[in-house]
Order: sequence, then C-alpha cells, then structure tokens
Amino acid sequence: MDRRRFFTSAACAAVAAHAVPAFAQRGGAPDYDWQIGPVIRGRNYSVNMPDHPIADGRGWYFDFPGPRASDGHVHYITRATGPLGGARGIRFRYRIDARPGVRFVPQETPDLPGTVSLYLQAAGDDWRGRGRSEFSRWYSPNETMFELSPGVHEHTVMFDDNWISVMGSNRQRNPREFDQMLDNAGTVGLTFGSRMFRGHGVFATQPARFTLLDFSVF
Repeated sequence: MDRRRFFTSAACAAVAAHAVPAFAQRGGAPDYDWQIGPVIRGRNYSVNMPDHPIADGRGWYFDFPGPRASDGHVHYITRATGPLGGARGIRFRYRIDARPGVRFVPQETPDLPGTVSLYLQAAGDDWRGRGRSEFSRWYSPNETMFELSPGVHEHTVMFDDNWISVMGSNRQRNPREFDQMLDNAGTVGLTFGSRMFRGHGVFATQPARFTLLDFSVF
C-alpha cells in the first residue's frame, strides 16, 4: 500500500473517532534548514522518508512511517550549526498527534519503547567513529532519552550533563574531547530509536505526526 495514502486515509478515521489533527499534507514547503537522515556516503538511513520535514508556522513536522518496519523508519533529523563553545544547553518542545494505542517501535529493538534524544556532531566528521572521529559524535545522556508518546512535551538538556560519545565514552571521562567537539560543532538535532540504539530508527503502528514547536540552543 502507498505510505502517503495509508496515513491520509487512516488519519481521517482517527480524526472522526478521537479528534486529533488530520495528517494529510497541508501544502507547506519543506524546511530545508533541517535534514532527515543521516545521509552517509550517499545512503539515507531514514528509509522511505522525505529529505526534509515540512515547515509548519515557526516549526516543522513529519509523519512517522508505518505500520510495519518494512514501510520505513525515521532515524535522525538535524540541521547545521556553528561553534557551540559558549552555549549552555538545548531546550526543545514538540507535539505528537496520534490516536490512543499507537506504539512507536524501534525497528532494531521492537520490544523496547521508541525514544527521541539529542545529538551533536563535529564539522567534517567522517562517520567512522575511529581515530580522529572517535569523539566527533555525541548523544545526550541516558536519562535524557525520552519515550515517544502523544501530547506536548518540553525538555532541557545541559552541555555540562554527562553526554555520551559514539564509541560509548562520556563527557565525565573525556571533558576535553567534548569541549573540543562543541568548539568545532557542525550539526545538531534529534535522533529516534531506543535505549539500546538511540539513532537506529522508529516507525509507528498507527498514523502519528511529530511537530517540532521550538528548538533553542542557549
């Protein structure tokens, strides 16, 4: 079944029964400041997703793929940034519209809850996670991995929290490397996955929309 047709028709039924917004595209233009990915050596790991979310007022939205892993999954949504050495943290606010009973399923660990968390990457990272790039990618601490659920949510994560590097080290053990990444930051954004694999992709078992309402580095 065509994914767009599935979400549009199923969402109309959800609106009638549960008064959540319809998920048909509203004619908004893509928000090109943000990219759905990651795109690594020409491959986009967010399967069956558009290249960019859709602009929506001051924010943007995307519809979760589903209802099966084979229909696609969303991994990362990121944007370019400059050096963050003088910043203290990130505050983000979002809304998830979905009918009761929806599950957000990590495509590699389907028995775990789906999560969203924050992500930082140094400019020029080669994605290999070895040598010079061992400390180029960092993920927000385990306690700041937030389970996906309907409603409006707001979270703040500080840069002096114990962020985790791509190879499993952390800021507490490697404070200089984390500070160097902030000074050379090139990408910031959100990852979708699970507590086992925080950026390895999520799909939804019923129509569901993620709307970013605010994302502020302060």
